Amino acid sequence: MKIKKVRVRKKYIYLLVCFLNVALFASKKTQAQIILPADKKRIQQKEDTLKEYARYMITDTLTEDRMYSDSIFTRTLVRALQVKNSFYYPFDSVFGISKLYSPDSSFRIFTWNLVIDDYWSLQHGAIQMRTRDGSLKLFGLHDVSNFTSAPEDSVRNKSNWIGSVYYNIIKTIYAGKSYYTLFGMAPGGVQSTRKRMEVLHFDTKGEPVFGGPFFSYAKDSVPQPTRYRFSIEYKKDARVLMNYIDDLKIILIDHLISETDQPELKWTYVPDGDNEGFKWENGKWLHVDKVFNMKLEDGQAPIDNPVYR
Repeated sequence: MKIKKVRVRKKYIYLLVCFLNVALFASKKTQAQIILPADKKRIQQKEDTLKEYARYMITDTLTEDRMYSDSIFTRTLVRALQVKNSFYYPFDSVFGISKLYSPDSSFRIFTWNLVIDDYWSLQHGAIQMRTRDGSLKLFGLHDVSNFTSAPEDSVRNKSNWIGSVYYNIIKTIYAGKSYYTLFGMAPGGVQSTRKRMEVLHFDTKGEPVFGGPFFSYAKDSVPQPTRYRFSIEYKKDARVLMNYIDDLKIILIDHLISETDQPELKWTYVPDGDNEGFKWENGKWLHVDKVFNMKLEDGQAPIDNPVYR
């Protein structure tokens, strides 16, 4: 009797696995065909215009020409996104524009930079939500970073966004709610670059909310106030890390110092070889003052598998 029950149970599990595999294959096939051929052709026609004006936004030498190209690009992008199921179209041939899907594919965010002159630039962006019927739900983002003296101490919305061109997005969960940490960069002026990270979530009305008391310094030896977003500014040609490292489950950031011993001048800041970071704990990014604590003896260099002769 027991043997018969075990066999029935194994047969049930096998059938369930087969059903799930078929359902997964059907789902992938449906997703690949979700944009009708006629709609896809419409988007592709607009994509040709988008990639042309995206290039003009960068290469045109006159400010008014770049602004004109940006205007044409923005209007064309909205028209392309109005095509049913455009959410699934990648716009792979449009360069110079950041196009990031959230890890759960619930939305994607477009961002780009418009240079006005050597001292002033604007970031533009839009969030496209995934919808069940394929219709467009879009939030345009209005950059006010040039008019904000203290961007790290406030919650923002689509109308007063602290602009960045995003290069990564990760998802964390706390108390059953999804939070999306955005990593972006923006020009800091003629001689510097800024990198920022902030947490995005959606309120009860489905509206995007940027920032909040998420970056905590509570465990530092010298505690600092909690920040609503985190930013660094550094020498324009310096290579500076600020990103999530999945293997370590931590946000890793190069520690910066002034190479000319002038800490008041952000454009002199470069990495000093150390790393600070943030770990997600209890719904906050908890600051780690020094991620790596390896100490070498004087005159010793780190080497891998030394060869002795």
